[in-house]
Amino acid sequence: MRVKVKPNARTSALTQLPDGSWVAQVKAPAIEGRANKELIALVAEHFHCAKAAVSIAHGASGRTKVVRIEGR
Repeated sequence: MRVKVKPNARTSALTQLPDGSWVAQVKAPAIEGRANKELIALVAEHFHCAKAAVSIAHGASGRTKVVRIEGR
């Protein structure tokens, strides 16, 4: 799934856009991988799966990422 990440948000939220892509607002700043870790936790919580099942396939250093969930 394609996710656009917005770091330094007031609250963490994951919402789907009408075109099928997702927007993730995360509280963590985009330094030292903190925003990526929070994104993985947010996706795992939203889809009710383990954090280990969620990975960032492409775009780990950019704002637009491709996130993979094993078993889906």
